[in-house]
Amino acid sequence: MIFSEFIKYIPKILNQQLPALRAHVKMAPEGRPAFLSPDYYTKMNPRHSAVMMLFYSKKDMTHLVLIRRNAYPGVHSSQISFPGGKAEPTDASFAQTALRETYEEIGIAPEKIEVVMPFSKIYIPPSNFLVMPFMGISYGELQFEPNPDEVDAILELPLDIFLDDSIIISTPMQTSYAQNIIVPAFLFEGNIVWGATAMIMSELKDTIKSALQ
Repeated sequence: MIFSEFIKYIPKILNQQLPALRAHVKMAPEGRPAFLSPDYYTKMNPRHSAVMMLFYSKKDMTHLVLIRRNAYPGVHSSQISFPGGKAEPTDASFAQTALRETYEEIGIAPEKIEVVMPFSKIYIPPSNFLVMPFMGISYGELQFEPNPDEVDAILELPLDIFLDDSIIISTPMQTSYAQNIIVPAFLFEGNIVWGATAMIMSELKDTIKSALQ
């Protein structure tokens, strides 16, 4: 979709009722839905984090940026995610957390991003994080500067491909809590996005599709 056309739908996106759990469970690994209830995760005293779902123009077409994290000794090693990270005491809000982390990870300054709206929070059991996703817009072309200490690659997903249901697959995956389970995932250009990021993407996708109708 041409970026100038996508911008026209922002008011409609803002008016959508978020599908929350209904969208999350579509892309949830086996056994994960039980952990999505606030009755469960509030007892876990989770740490807080925030991510930025950033749309921007590339050659006049709407794109969504993701990152592949570096390999490291941890549960999210080499996974594909949105720019984002742990909330710090100095952050005035979770939106500021998302903006700060986006700048630190991919080099896009906060003043270049308009925060459109928050989406539904989601709990990640393996790392005990409660994630606050935000949708953002950058007007014009972007020059990414990935932080080599954290980011292995920048992934630019065209909106038209994101909204195409044919990129949703089921695939075997090794996880921190199970061996060789089948999980739902997004597949584009050889990249597999699963777990919490796929669940967040599911809500974003359903919300945009509703706005486009």
